[in-house]
Order: sequence, then structure tokens, then C-alpha cells
Amino acid sequence: MSSFVIEGGHRLVGEITPQGAKNEALEVICAVLLTAEKVTIHNVPDILDVNNLIQLLRDLRVKVERIGEGSYTFQADEVDLEYMQTDDFIRRSASLRGSVMIVGPLVARFGKAMFPKPGGDKIGRRRLDTHFAGIQKLGAVFSYDATRQVYEVKSNHLSGAYMLLDEASVTGTANILMAAVLAEGKTIIYNAACEPYLQQLSAMLNRMGANISGVGSNLLTIEGVKVLKGTEHTILPDMIEVGSFIGMAAMTGSDLLIKDTGAEMLGIIPESFRRLGITVEQKGDDIHIPPHDSYEIDTFMDGSIMTIADAPWPGLTPDLLSVFLVVATQAVGSVLIHQKMFESRLFFVDKLIDMGAQIILCDPHRATVIGLGHRFRLRASNMVSPDIRAGIALLIAAMSAEGISTIHNIDQIDRGYQDIDKRLNRIGARITRL
Repeated sequence: MSSFVIEGGHRLVGEITPQGAKNEALEVICAVLLTAEKVTIHNVPDILDVNNLIQLLRDLRVKVERIGEGSYTFQADEVDLEYMQTDDFIRRSASLRGSVMIVGPLVARFGKAMFPKPGGDKIGRRRLDTHFAGIQKLGAVFSYDATRQVYEVKSNHLSGAYMLLDEASVTGTANILMAAVLAEGKTIIYNAACEPYLQQLSAMLNRMGANISGVGSNLLTIEGVKVLKGTEHTILPDMIEVGSFIGMAAMTGSDLLIKDTGAEMLGIIPESFRRLGITVEQKGDDIHIPPHDSYEIDTFMDGSIMTIADAPWPGLTPDLLSVFLVVATQAVGSVLIHQKMFESRLFFVDKLIDMGAQIILCDPHRATVIGLGHRFRLRASNMVSPDIRAGIALLIAAMSAEGISTIHNIDQIDRGYQDIDKRLNRIGARITRL
């Protein structure tokens, strides 16, 4: 198990460019299974979750070639469906939650798929029934092998259908969408997720010959086609990294320019940081965070405590609430952080409390942060990263703390952030990887 040793108290100076979006990469890489032709994808982040998915496709005999930094070609013209029966496939896909999105493409194109109960972050229950119900509506049949803990999906013929999703699941919508593009007839998905990454996936599929309308809304209409062709696609900058860097700069009092942020696709993220009192200056596609000696949390018009909560797009992404929480600990004022989606994602706050943060964990979904400003800096600590997003929040806390902190289990951070220690060290951080 690897660790970071962080010497806190150092300001960052310079510029940093966010990686390609992890969540989009997992979706569009799974989509290459929908065609026998070559698909080229650029700006692919070099992180564990994405690399593990690419290796899984290689094991399925998808031809994968790295043609440059962050650029790959994929050709799924000789897919080995028998490999899905092996224990190796079960083990590999079980460790990667994103692998569930190969089900839609495989069932649509080949009529069968298998997948185990997926892994991923330990942040509470993460439902899969939206995936199941949508693909079943298209005509697939699911069965479960309790001994191997494996789901098997089969279909002789997928047909378009109307469906109202009970949850606007991003991966669920992506999975159903990829199955529906090759189903016969019209599919209507109501209450679909409409995040920028879903918009990117839809645009890529349309270039491949799919017929998807309503992109960017929660009502998608898909006219099925018989075959898809190859295409070329560039992944958006990662909005979670952009938000992480904004919070990191403010909390360490740094002067930071975040380059090529895909600003038009950031939604309310910049404005949400402004509600914490952080100055966020947009310059074209770049974002500048000037040095902050302090920042003060806003209040509602009637003077009541500010609430920051996650919501489906265009609401605030839940992946950034851990960052908002840690940044609020060094603000002036109080804020209620309401994490609606995952009941275990706020449990990392005990580590921040050990560092001197004033936080009241109200219940598994809500935490009140009493920000005391830089008058009381966080203390260094020895911590373990429980998941990707809590991991980056703990790294931000350690960078602003007095003394030397250690974060163990940083493989969790590596799953979502590419060479984060090297990139931050280049602009003034003091992070050592053990």
C-alpha cells in the first residue's frame, strides 16, 4: 500500500492543466464495443480506473494501440466472448465499477454479457437496478449465479421501448443509451441523466451513426440503427479536478491559473465556490484563483446558514462535496454540507476533526462546518484514504496544515487523479510518494 508524505504550509504558484475527465473516459471507452470499426479517443487520463478498463478490453481481444500521450485507437472486430466466462474476467471487472457499462454495448451487439457485483468506492449503497430495468425494457433477460456472484444477460433481439427511470443515474443512462442505439425501433428515456459526459457520449454515438435527439435534456429519444461505424473523439477536461484545484488554491492561499478548464461545461461549480467567499476569475477557458488571506462564507438573504447540497445536473456534482467540506473548514462562517446520494461519503470527517476542524456530523448525509478562518490552522495528521474524493480532500487538508502529514492507501487517489503528486510538486507543493 502506497502513501503520501505531505509537508504542509507551502503556497502553489503557476499554472496547472486538468486531466481528461475520468467519468467520461469510462463511458466512451465502453462504447467502442458497439462497432467493429476503429475508434480513436484523445485526452484519455492515465489513471488506474481507466487503465484497468483498457486492460479489460484488451483481455476481451479488443485491439488497443496507444498512438500518443493520452490518445488511443480501439477496434473491437474480434471480441472474445468466451473470456467473460473466466474467473480472470470476473475478478478484473469486479474491482472496477465502471466495467458495468460494457453490458449495454455487448448485449446490443452480441446478444449476451456477464458481469459480477462491481466494486469501486466504499461510500454506501450504489444501486444497479436502473441499469437492469432499462436494459430489460429493451428485451434483455437477466439471471444471477449466487455461487459465483455473477449476473448473466442475454437477448436474441432488442426492441425500442418507453421508459421512465426512477433515478437519473449517469452510468445507468449511459448503459441503457448504448444498448438502445442498436435496438430496433424507437426508445424514449425519460428522467435521463444529462451531465456533460452524457452529452459527450451522445455526440460521439451520433458521429458513429446513431440517431439520438434531446441531448442535454432529461428526455432522450433514440431511433435504433443496424450498425455503427468508427469515429474520433476528444474527452472533456475533468470538472472534478478543476473544482479540486480551485479549493486547493484557496485553502493554501495560492496564486493559481487553471488552464483549459472547459469552462462552459462547469455548470454551477465556479459559482458554488464563490458562495464560500472564494474569488474565481474566468479568463476565456482558463480560471484564475488569486491569493486569499481569508474567505468568508455567504449566508442566505434572511441571514440563515448557507447550505451546499448535491443534485443531478445541472445541480452540483456529489463528487465535489468532499472538497467543499474541507475548504469550508478554513473559511470564516458556517455552512451545512448535505450529501444526498451516498450515506457513507461524509464519514471521512473524523479525520478532519482530528486535524482540528470544527465539524458536526449531523447524520450520514449532513455535516455542519464551523469555519474559523486561518486563525486556527489544521494540524498535521496520519490518515487513510477511504475513497477517491475523500482522498483528494484529505490531501488538500494536509497541504494547508501545519507540519508533516501522511496519507495511506493513496491507490484510491491514483484511481482518479493522474500523477497528482508530480503535477502539484511542479508548482510548489511538497509531496513525497512512498
